[in-house]
Parts: sequence; C-alpha cells; structure tokens
Amino acid sequence: MALAFLGPRGTFSEEAALGYLEREGEQPDLIAFPSIPALTAAVETGLADRSILPIENSVDGSVSSTLDLLIHETSLKIRGEIVLPVRQFLVTVPGVQLSDIQVVTSHPQGLGQCRRFIERCLPNAQQVAALSTAGAVEEVAKSGDTTRAAIGPARAAELYGGSVLAHDIQDNRANVTRFVVLAKEDAPPTGADKTSFAFTVKENVAGALHAVLSVLAVKGIQMTKIESRPTKAWLGAYVFLVDIDGHRSDPVVAESLATIKEMSGVFQVFGSYPRFPLEIFAELFSAPGFPVSG
Repeated sequence: MALAFLGPRGTFSEEAALGYLEREGEQPDLIAFPSIPALTAAVETGLADRSILPIENSVDGSVSSTLDLLIHETSLKIRGEIVLPVRQFLVTVPGVQLSDIQVVTSHPQGLGQCRRFIERCLPNAQQVAALSTAGAVEEVAKSGDTTRAAIGPARAAELYGGSVLAHDIQDNRANVTRFVVLAKEDAPPTGADKTSFAFTVKENVAGALHAVLSVLAVKGIQMTKIESRPTKAWLGAYVFLVDIDGHRSDPVVAESLATIKEMSGVFQVFGSYPRFPLEIFAELFSAPGFPVSG
C-alpha cells in the first residue's frame, strides 16, 4: 500500500502523512508528488492507494486548489483527516550565530508566518523566497554557507543535517493545518465521525440557503463548518461546502442528506470519516508560556 503526499521530503505534508499513519497503526510506503492535482491523479491511476492533501489552515483559511479538485475534478472520497500544528524553526549549518545571518529563505507562506520574528531578530536580513520550506532547509543545510538561514519544519532539519538555531518562531502559536486523506472509498462508521458535502441552491432567492441549513437544525445535527466557492459557471453563483458531525449512513444524517439533495440544484457528498479530536490541542495552546501569538 502507498500513501501519496505533497513533496519534497521534510514538508509539513510528509509530517502529516507520518502522523496519520501512526494514528492508524499502519506503515505503508510514502510517495512524494510535486503538486496537489498530482496527488489525486496518483490515486485515480493506481500509483497510490491514498493521498493526503492540505485543505484548511486556521490562519490562512481554506486551500482553494484542494476544494476545487473535490468540487470539479475528482470522484475520490475523503477517508480520513488529521490536524497538524504548524511549527516553524530557524535552521542553519552548525556553529552559526544569529549575528552571522544575512539571508533568510523559505516558502513565501513560511516567511509570512514568521514576520514578527524576522522583524525583531533578523531586521537586516534579506528575505529570499523558495519553492518549499523543506527545499529551503535542504539548500541551506547542504550549502555550508554560514550567512544563510532557512525557515522550515524540524523534520527537514533532521533529514538534511541542518542545525536548529531557534524553535517555534511562527507568529501564531495556535496555527494548525487540517489535512484530508482521499481514497476511492470513504471510511466505515466509527461512532465519532464527520461528513463533508457540497450543494447549490436551486434558485438564488431570499431564504434559499437558510431553508437548506434548517434541515440540519431541525434534526439536531451539528454543523462544524460552512463556506462557499464560485461555481465557475456564472458570477454570483456559489457552491456551499458543509461539514457536519455524524456518518452519512447514520439514519438521521442519511435522512437529512436525502432531504437536502431534493432541495438542491447540485448535491455531492465528499465522504464520511473519523473526526480528528481537536480537543487534544486545547491544553497545549492554553498552557502558560505558550501564547497564541507573539
């Protein structure tokens, strides 16, 4: 069995893949692919059994490329999810002092997530964008250049022989990314599940969205997320994406989804899967000395 992830090795995606496999008690092969569309193609063509994709970040919001693939391009189902804290590290070659650093490199998102640290501790350093955080760490670690530093995951430093000069330098200590696992089938019920689906309203009239969502409220089904994406067919036309508690095979959920399908123009279930227990982070993020930001 093989699990595809967004490479190169040492990325947050690989870290999420390893964490997911650990939770599942599995040890399949990991295969790196260069883009999010390639991850769905890998499963569709048999190169991998499953793929893991970033879908949502607590600071930057949804990953639009993943959502668009689910809506428009693939019939793969969500089989699982995992949430990963985004911890950024300042990585150099061994023996470097902060005063030696003249250039700091990372993916643009990594640089943005560590803006305060860079402004306060490396105000005169030149910022250079890289294709990935892991790639930036690999480049610096193998360069031997004592004037360069990279921002990236600790795993990348371990893989490529970098030295961690500073840890947890991200601005927001509660920054997490949610990843979903795609496969040809979703997961069987566990008793602690989520279901993701999408729909369009039949007519863009007052109360149309409220009427659909009221079906969930009447049945006492907890909605954990809702957002919209353009249908790409017409300005002002949107697809609504919803996550709810429960499995699509649960009688009350199944009945509600059937009603919503009848009320919708387009309706699609992305899958049912075990819910990741976000509460395990609550103690970490609220602990003294571990502020959300700053």
